[in-house]
Amino acid sequence: MFVRNLLYTKGIFKVHSFDVHSIGVGNLSMGGDGKSPMVEYLISLCKANRLKPTVLSRGYRRETRGFVYAQPHHNSKTLGDEPYLFYSKYDISVAVDENRVRGMSKIVKMPGFDSEVIVLDDVYQHRSVNPGLLILVSDFQRPFYSDRVLPSGRLREFPESANRADIIVFTKTPERITAMEMKSMIKDFKLLAHQKVFFCYTKYGELFHASNPKQTINTLKELCHLKVILFSGIANPEPMITYLSEYAVSVHPITYPDHHPYTLQDLEQIQKYFEAFTTQQKIIVTTEKDLMRLKNPAIWSKVNEMAIYVLPINFSFKEKQSEFDDLIINYVRRTKPYADLLKK
Repeated sequence: MFVRNLLYTKGIFKVHSFDVHSIGVGNLSMGGDGKSPMVEYLISLCKANRLKPTVLSRGYRRETRGFVYAQPHHNSKTLGDEPYLFYSKYDISVAVDENRVRGMSKIVKMPGFDSEVIVLDDVYQHRSVNPGLLILVSDFQRPFYSDRVLPSGRLREFPESANRADIIVFTKTPERITAMEMKSMIKDFKLLAHQKVFFCYTKYGELFHASNPKQTINTLKELCHLKVILFSGIANPEPMITYLSEYAVSVHPITYPDHHPYTLQDLEQIQKYFEAFTTQQKIIVTTEKDLMRLKNPAIWSKVNEMAIYVLPINFSFKEKQSEFDDLIINYVRRTKPYADLLKK
């Protein structure tokens, strides 16, 4: 990876730029840093400001290859978990392609393409495309600057690669962190003059029924009476386990590998475990990402039979949210996609 990055930096490997505003979101670690919630935040921010975003993702663990432009008949198998989530939840244009240059080229040539910005999901290591604005997310509890490259650590490239970022966002920050603690953390790594740093904490939404989203559970008033069987196939379920444990009578996690493709046998085992609890005060909970894989026609009828609730995961800024929002919106509304917004 070091040699590869050097070849890009020296201009030996070609970096492609496009005449469209683009925001890249990525991380240095193997996962679990909060890329997807950041992409969701950017989508919501753009839509709230009457801007049309398009998302381009790799489509990790999908069963298709090449360029796929999301259509109503697609699912997580054709798009991947996260792209299918973005498409089904926000009603925006979404495309997947493992070759980001090809993906960008095809998107901007789509008939009727009118998006003001393309959000590039998980693009940090894909240096063949040069986003106009690059956001690095890092888990506050496992920051990139104190980690090591695989196999001795969790990083996909050296910590110094953070220098490429325009914006660094530390996610999963303790909600009660002080300004002094944040300032101290920034001093722990070499922040470049053009870079901006923000801190976010995880904010969970209201539990909703998997097959009937209008049916919800009030976290404070109702969850305190319930035992929770939590199943998930995500990179890091621990924060969610901790959160639910603060409200529920008890939490009983069932963990699967990240991006696990659920089968009928999996659901039957979950239901059997659920039924083993004699109390009637109990529910099954999973994540929105997992819900995308549950919407497989082969198992969806079984999902409808089960009392599965979904816990949305969102971001909330500890401070300076308006500054972050202004950076994004001002960039998208600039005439030139590669203007020096942050004065490098």
